[in-house]
Amino acid sequence: MTRHRVETPGRSPFGPVGRLVTHRLGAWLTIAAGLLVAVGIALSAGTAPAGQASATGLPDSAEAAKVAALQAQLPGAEVSPAVAVFSSTTALTPQDLQVLAAARDRVGGLATGGEVGPLIPSADGLAALLPIPLDTRVSLDQQTEEVTQIRAALREDLPAGVQVQVTGGPAFGADIAGSFSGADTRLLLVTVAVVALLLLITYRSPVLWLVPLAVVGIADRTVLALLTLIARVTDEPLDPSVGGITSVLVFGAGTNYALLLIARYREELRRSDDARAAMRRALRGAGPAIAASASTVVLALLTLQFALSPSNRVLGTAAALGIVVAGLGALLVLPAALVVCGRRLFWPFVPHVGSADTARTGAWSKIANRVVTRPVPVVVGSVVLIGALAAGLVGAKLGLSQTEQFRVKAESVEATATLAQHFPDAAGQPAAILTTETQADAVVAAAQAVPGVESAAVSVTGGGRAQVDAVLTAEPETAAARDTVERLRNAVHAVPGADALVGGPDAVALDARDTAVRDLRVIAPLIVGVVLVVLLVLLRALVAPIVLVLTVLATYLASLGAANLLFTRVFDVPALDTPVPLLSFLFLVALGVDYNIFLVTRAREETLGHGTREGMKIAVAVTGGVITSAGVLLAAVFTVLGVLPLMTLTQIGVIVGIGVLLDTLLVRTVLVPAIVSLLDRRTWWPSRLAVRSAAGS
Repeated sequence: MTRHRVETPGRSPFGPVGRLVTHRLGAWLTIAAGLLVAVGIALSAGTAPAGQASATGLPDSAEAAKVAALQAQLPGAEVSPAVAVFSSTTALTPQDLQVLAAARDRVGGLATGGEVGPLIPSADGLAALLPIPLDTRVSLDQQTEEVTQIRAALREDLPAGVQVQVTGGPAFGADIAGSFSGADTRLLLVTVAVVALLLLITYRSPVLWLVPLAVVGIADRTVLALLTLIARVTDEPLDPSVGGITSVLVFGAGTNYALLLIARYREELRRSDDARAAMRRALRGAGPAIAASASTVVLALLTLQFALSPSNRVLGTAAALGIVVAGLGALLVLPAALVVCGRRLFWPFVPHVGSADTARTGAWSKIANRVVTRPVPVVVGSVVLIGALAAGLVGAKLGLSQTEQFRVKAESVEATATLAQHFPDAAGQPAAILTTETQADAVVAAAQAVPGVESAAVSVTGGGRAQVDAVLTAEPETAAARDTVERLRNAVHAVPGADALVGGPDAVALDARDTAVRDLRVIAPLIVGVVLVVLLVLLRALVAPIVLVLTVLATYLASLGAANLLFTRVFDVPALDTPVPLLSFLFLVALGVDYNIFLVTRAREETLGHGTREGMKIAVAVTGGVITSAGVLLAAVFTVLGVLPLMTLTQIGVIVGIGVLLDTLLVRTVLVPAIVSLLDRRTWWPSRLAVRSAAGS
C-alpha cells in the first residue's frame, strides 16, 4: 500500500535562515549585506604581487628543488640565457652573418651585465644561435618585458629569408605568462555565456535566469577579489590557472545549487499561495542537501593541504574559499532575491497552487519505472559500459614535456624545434649535479660511468660546492631521459662524502611526476574518506554511502579512460599531464557525489511515506530534470577550461566534463536507482529506516 508523505516541521538550522531571508525587511537586508560585503572586498583587494621568474614548482623536499636552491649560491647562478635562433632555408652568407652580428649588438643593453654570447653558426650553415644572459632574480612581469624587447630588437633589419625565434628558460616563462594575457577575461565571458544559455533553456523564462546568474557572478568576482587580497597580504603571487579553475568551480557549483533550490521552490509554489512560506519550505527541503554538497566539496578540497605540491595546496585553499562563497550565496542571497521578485519571476510558466506537477508523470518517471522494474539488466549493462571505458587506461602514460604543455602557438616551443634541427647537441640542457668541491672529480667519474650519460665535467665552483654538468644521450624531457636521471642519482649518491644531488630540467620533470603520484596515493584515499563520512552523517546509514562512493569511483575511472583514448588517439597528445589524475579525481569525486546527494536525500525523504523502491522512483522523477540540467551545465562549464592555454587545464576540463555527463546521464539516472531497487530496504541499513521502510516497499 502506498502512503502519502506526512510533512513535519522538525528542527532544522534552515528554519531560522528561512525566516530571515524571507522576511519582508530581512530579505532586503540580506541582499544589501551581500552587496556591501562584495563591494567592500573588491575595493580593498588591490593588486596581487608579481611572480618570480625562476621557480621549479616543486616542494622544497624534492631533490631538483634542493639543487636549484644550492645553484642560487654559486657564482653566476642569477643568470639564465635566452637563446635566439636565426634560421633560413638557404645557407647563411658572410653578409648575413654580419647583419646578425649587428642584431647581437642591439640586444647588448638588454642582457645582464651588457654581455651577450658569441654568434654561433650551425654545422649545416642554415642557422646561427645567440645566447643572451638574463637576470633570474627579477619578477616574471619584468622578465616577460625583457624577452619581448629582445624579440623586437632582433627582428629589426633581418636579411631576406632569415627568421629569428627566441627560446630558453626566460622565453618559456614569458610565453606562459603571455598566453594567459586576457585569458581570464575570455574564460569569464565564455563561462557567463554558457551558463546564461543553459539557464535560459532550463527555465524557459526571459527573466528568471538573470537572478541566479547575477548571484553566482557576484560570488565569483568576490572570490577573485578575496584571492587577490590574500595574495597581497601574504606577498605571494596569484597563479592565473588557480584563478581560472576556482572561477569555473564557483560558476559550476553555484549554479548547481541554484538549480536545486529553484526547482524545490517551484515545487512548493504549487502547494502554497504564499511565496515566502514556499521558500521557507524549499530551504528546509533543499538546504540540507546543498549544505552537505558544499561541505563535501570544501572538505575534499582542503585535503590538498596534505599534498607535497605547493600548487596543489594553493589551489585547494582557493577553490575551497570559492565553494564557501558560492554556497553562502545560494543559501542566503539567492532565496532573498527570489522572494523579493515573487512568483511572477517564473513568467510565462508561473507555478500556481494546484497546477500540475509534470515531473512526477514525465519522462524521468517513466525511466524510473523501467529501471526499478528490471534492475538486473540495468546494473549489468551499466557495469559493462563503465568497464569498457575504464579499459582506456591500459597503457596510459603520465607526464608532458614543456613544449607539449602549450595548447596554443608559442614562439619558445617552435624555437626549440628549430634548435633541435640545427643544433642537436644544444637542444637539451644537461643534468646539474651539485656536490662538494673536494669530491667533484669522483662525482664526474661516477657520472661518466652511467649508461645514458655522454659526458660530464665541472662547470662552476664556489663556497665549497661544485656543479657538474652531465650531458645525456637521450632526447630531453623523455622517459629515457628520466630513467637516465634515476641511474645518475643512484650512482652519485653512492660517492662517499660527495653529498651529491642531481637537478636540471629532466630531474625537475622526474620529481614532478613522482610528486604527483605520491599526492594521488595520499590525497585520493583522504577524499574518499571525507565523502564517505559526510554521506554517513547525512544518510545515517552504511550501505547507501558505500554504494554511492563506489559508483563515483567507477565514474572517475571510466572518464579517465575515455579521456585518455580521446587525447592519445584523436588529438595526438602523448600522455596525461602529471597533475591531471589527482585534480580530476578531486573534482569528479567531490562534485560527482553532489548529484547522488541530491537524489538520495530526496529518496530517503520519500521512503518515509512510500517505501524504498517507490521512494526512489519518486526521487528520480522529481529530481531528474534539475539534476540533468545541473550536470550538463557543470560539464559545459568545466569544458570552458579549454579557453585557457595550457594542456593540463584542457585535459582536466575534458575529463571532468565526461565524468559529470556519465554520472548525470548513466550512474545517477539508472545505475544507482537499479542498485537501490535490488537492495531495497537494506540500502538504509543499519538505520531505523531499513526496518520502517519495509512496510512501504
